[in-house]
Amino acid sequence: MKLQDYIKTAYQGISLHKGRTALTLLGIVIGVASVILILSIGKGAEKLILNEISGFGADTIVLRPGKEPKGPSDLPGTLFADSLKKKDVLALKKKTNVPHLRRIAPAVFVASPVSYRGETYKKAQIFGWSAEFMAEMINTYPEKGVLFSENDIDKLSKVAVIGYKVKHELFGNAEAVGKKINIKGEKFKVVGVLPKKGQVAFFNVDDVVVIPSSTAQKYLLGIDYFHEILMKVDDPKNVEKTVEDVKRTIRESHKIKDPSKDDFFVVTQKGMIKQIKVILDSLTVFLSSVVAISLVVGGIGVMNIMLVSVTERTREIGLRKALGATKRNILFQFLSEAVMLTLFGGLVGVLIGGVLAFMIAYVVKNNFIAGWEFVFPLSALFLALFVSFFVGIIFGIYPAKKASDKTPMEALRYE
Repeated sequence: MKLQDYIKTAYQGISLHKGRTALTLLGIVIGVASVILILSIGKGAEKLILNEISGFGADTIVLRPGKEPKGPSDLPGTLFADSLKKKDVLALKKKTNVPHLRRIAPAVFVASPVSYRGETYKKAQIFGWSAEFMAEMINTYPEKGVLFSENDIDKLSKVAVIGYKVKHELFGNAEAVGKKINIKGEKFKVVGVLPKKGQVAFFNVDDVVVIPSSTAQKYLLGIDYFHEILMKVDDPKNVEKTVEDVKRTIRESHKIKDPSKDDFFVVTQKGMIKQIKVILDSLTVFLSSVVAISLVVGGIGVMNIMLVSVTERTREIGLRKALGATKRNILFQFLSEAVMLTLFGGLVGVLIGGVLAFMIAYVVKNNFIAGWEFVFPLSALFLALFVSFFVGIIFGIYPAKKASDKTPMEALRYE
């Protein structure tokens, strides 16, 4: 038999019971659609994050506490580490330690709503930071008022620079500069309001409330450590050398002789991209492995329906063998049916997964994250079709073998 004969016969076999075939394909369709959805969303998130990272600039270095995370499970240890202190900032500021360092700004993050009289904004992103460093990094300066200074940080001043949306949520069309907002029971005087900017790097500028890092530590968090330390280098070409200088300086400050014992890690734009890729790839592989279970279930369904088909078509098998069909012909006939079933299910799954991914990307882009884009990786298409074909082979071989082993006499006597 030629290939087209196997395809034609397989199509005729699976089209005899359309309802049963559709139910059989359900597991394959769900599995493939889920894989396509996860891979598409994962690639969309990766593209968004990598685009946002570029907002930091190639001359930016970030120093973070704790061990460098190698995967999602390591993140909590980094988020709650407390190894970066004021003495580290002072050591880094020394020109002899880090000669190419141009600017440094420690930062802490505060989780709290912001309020003014009867109005509360719960989505505010509060940073204990340097307003001047932030403005330079994202190239955004107040449209009203001013930035607080380094002197305000030294004096633990209760001042704040707020984003466009924070201002309109709390003050509407009224003037905000000079008014006092409430954060965790503490009053902060608004000294500047930023223009509408949107998403930059890992935060939405319109939602920010920037206060002096020292003030946030003492009055809001009650801590003596920093969540991260951001630095600017005098020239992007000096980033790698500066990274080594930073590592050496912090090891001396923490009295660490063995680099494997580091209680900190340094991230550059290049390193951040690599780190994000590792974390997202790990999550994608994990989630894809979970949804792959539905493909196994779908494969078992295909095997069951093929066994039923073999039993129902026993007389057909006997007749074909009596007319000269070989054991190999029967084997490939039923194997072709199984592969056609799973490939068709795979194609339907790809279509459904792609449509769902597009719809999710559309909703996210128009309602939550403006920079989100729909991404359909071709690798996902080829992976889905390969897996579908493989499932058809694995779960179709036993029913096909059972059909090919039937003798003409046994098959023709079957009622």
